[in-house]
Amino acid sequence: MLLEAAAAGRADEVRTLLAEGAKIDGRDRAARTPLLLATHANHVDVARALIEAGADVNAKDVIKDTPFLYAGAEGRNEILKAILASGKANLKDTNRYGGVALIPASHHGYPETVRILLETDIDIDHVNNLGWTALLEAVILGDGGPIYQEIVGLLVDAGAKGIPDRDGKTPLDHARASGFQEIAARIEAGPRK
Repeated sequence: MLLEAAAAGRADEVRTLLAEGAKIDGRDRAARTPLLLATHANHVDVARALIEAGADVNAKDVIKDTPFLYAGAEGRNEILKAILASGKANLKDTNRYGGVALIPASHHGYPETVRILLETDIDIDHVNNLGWTALLEAVILGDGGPIYQEIVGLLVDAGAKGIPDRDGKTPLDHARASGFQEIAARIEAGPRK
């Protein structure tokens, strides 16, 4: 019942079920908890109710997603802020690609999410299973447009290093090779004080 109510965004029903003793971290067939289902659907009120009731923000499903990682990866910023405010988010946790939440946030083009995550102690230079950092993913998987220029600027200003990929190519090398002049110039300029 709680899984269905959370997935459907029925916040009042979720609160009632929790008060009646429903299992807060019950799982569906894919090992998703009510909080992860609410995060998937961006049901902010439901997610807040579950977080306040003590739901596990780091509970992994079968593909290694957690409410925290998914909120970061998919720009669910209100839920992400609530998870971070709980003080329980595992900033070192990694997704199925071995990346911390900052990497998919950068690659998927969510500058506000990147900004939120950079206010934490998350490892800005974490290297995932592909050998890529958040900065590399923003350059390689981005389109070079204004959103990715902003993300690259945020990462550079926060001190992201130009760590090369497994082929020895740096984010600057990739930006130049892709013809992303604005991004290349921003990386070359370094952090703004």
